[in-house]
Amino acid sequence: MAYSQTTVLAGGLVHIPIITGVFWLFRNFILSRTGNKKVQEAPTPPINTAPTEAAAEAKAVAVTKAPPRKPSAHSKVPVNTYKPKEPFLGKVLENYSLLKDGAIGRVQHITFDLSGGNPQLEYVEGQSIGIIPEGEDAKGKPHKIRLYSIASTRHGDNMRGKTVSLCVRQLQYEKDGQTIDGVCSTYLCDINKGRKVKITGPVGKEMLLPEEEDANIIMFATGTGIAPMRAYLRRMFDAKERKKNNWDYKGKAWLFMGAPKTANLLYDEDFELYKSKFPDNFQYTKAISREQQNAKGGRMYIQDRVLENAEEIFKMIEDPKTHIYLCGLKGMEPGIDEAMTAAAAAKGINWAELRPQLKKADRWHVETY
Repeated sequence: MAYSQTTVLAGGLVHIPIITGVFWLFRNFILSRTGNKKVQEAPTPPINTAPTEAAAEAKAVAVTKAPPRKPSAHSKVPVNTYKPKEPFLGKVLENYSLLKDGAIGRVQHITFDLSGGNPQLEYVEGQSIGIIPEGEDAKGKPHKIRLYSIASTRHGDNMRGKTVSLCVRQLQYEKDGQTIDGVCSTYLCDINKGRKVKITGPVGKEMLLPEEEDANIIMFATGTGIAPMRAYLRRMFDAKERKKNNWDYKGKAWLFMGAPKTANLLYDEDFELYKSKFPDNFQYTKAISREQQNAKGGRMYIQDRVLENAEEIFKMIEDPKTHIYLCGLKGMEPGIDEAMTAAAAAKGINWAELRPQLKKADRWHVETY
């Protein structure tokens, strides 16, 4: 079914001419009873059910506004509890590989102890923390802070509320014929249990979940961009989280996960478990580039899955309670944008106009690097 951009964002009509006419009739009736002849003799605007230019303009403004989050949603979010000049020292509790045999690269799940902080370092799903690696750069100065998306819920992996977990890929690139290791990512991937790390933050309000329990969440993630999605899904579907939270998720969550190989799928077993336990609330779609082919016979990427599922995706976007989240390498954005443009065009929708409207309505959330 084709529908307009205004239908996608909100729907409904703004009957301003009718309301205005009724208001004037009621006002003149009251004034006539009070003896105000001048106003009484003023012509009453006709009641007109046809949309006027003013009404159309008012409608255009109204439909861009999805139901706003509760005012408290952002005001209570902790930000910059610890700053670079006075970071928190978090002890490493665990550091293990997330990859299976045959995977490409190196990705670690690292958990830090946050207990003993004064004040306590607290965070919510969708935020990031900063890590300051040990040592100095080539100029003899302390290394700069690096930000990492948090992969755990506010309760931590152990549900005690005083840990934070990261999902870290070791950065490696070629320069002048040599393989260069990323400073902070290598530092974290190599760090041993018991060591203390300088932590700052938390920061970020761009990737926060809506407070509504019946919100729909569409997620696009590649590689370690799965970190915030993992936190969202644990909060939604993990048995211990659901028992502990005063938040019972009832909407539909749909994760599109991109990876080069099956062995590179992160937290895959957890997501498959959620899918089996909550088939009506969670959909899990994978794009494995080196093992799957798209409709044209090329490698399968997230944008190909978007095109395959365009009808259902835009049916969800039509609901003003649907939020879209992107996280991963910045290179994923053009592909997603191109796919959404094509999928929207099939519906008679201009994606270039719709996307900023979704952003303005706090329904389009992007964190790429």
